[in-house]
Amino acid sequence: MQTTFNARRVMLALGLFFFSSLFPALSLAQAQPAAKAEFVPEVGQSGKDVVWVPTAQGLVDRMLDMAKLTAKDIHYDLGSGDGRTVITAAKRGATAFGVEYNPDMVELSRRNAAKEGVTGKATFIHGDIFQTDFSKATVITLFLLPDLNVKLRPQILDMKPGTRVVSNSFTMGDWKSDESQSAKDNCTSYCTAYLWIVPAKVEGTWKSGNEELKLAQEYQMVQGSLNVGGKLSNVQNGRLRGDQISFTAGENRYAGRVSGNVIEGTVTSGGKTAPWTATRSK
Repeated sequence: MQTTFNARRVMLALGLFFFSSLFPALSLAQAQPAAKAEFVPEVGQSGKDVVWVPTAQGLVDRMLDMAKLTAKDIHYDLGSGDGRTVITAAKRGATAFGVEYNPDMVELSRRNAAKEGVTGKATFIHGDIFQTDFSKATVITLFLLPDLNVKLRPQILDMKPGTRVVSNSFTMGDWKSDESQSAKDNCTSYCTAYLWIVPAKVEGTWKSGNEELKLAQEYQMVQGSLNVGGKLSNVQNGRLRGDQISFTAGENRYAGRVSGNVIEGTVTSGGKTAPWTATRSK
């Protein structure tokens, strides 16, 4: 009997020891919060201004080709989503920035950039595209609805002439695009891109010797009149492509580069080309 009793006491003691040793581990396990599941975006999820739909990689490539993006460019993607356009631009050597309102998408973009080895070239900003300074951009990409594009338009038009802007599928109201292209590979929906090149501001009166050139401007389209010694000619086929201007007046063809209040270029008449300079007087 005594032996059995002692055995039971030993077993009870061992049980208590085991339970007391296990209890801290159980308590610690219960105290640790569950690991947060990695964010996975869903097509159509709501955002601040639009729902999220990713741009197909085929169109991303086409958009950056249209912009003629190089390693010298500063690229901003406004509403950068999962970061694919920014990452693609960074892989091409550009200094690329994405502006995205959803913080989960920003973190996802940073993880994606790290996986692709472009963290040093791709920066993701958690912010509102309408409150973010992107004035240093030389290339802008967008996948926003037309009314949002139009809302951004005044800010874009104030940027440096020659800045390239490419939009997935949606236009900018009455500012007609300079070019449009569609992607045929690796794209099944939203496969058209539109390119605008920010035009120089040339509206006003320009003087060149005895010539007076009056220009009116609607985005990249130019019209007006040229007065040469009292002889008046209409400006025809006037167009801007960034800071490059060209037009015809009378028998003459003019082409030049706009730099503030000065145009320097050439005039071609009767098969002969000569230097031509005009200065804006008002």
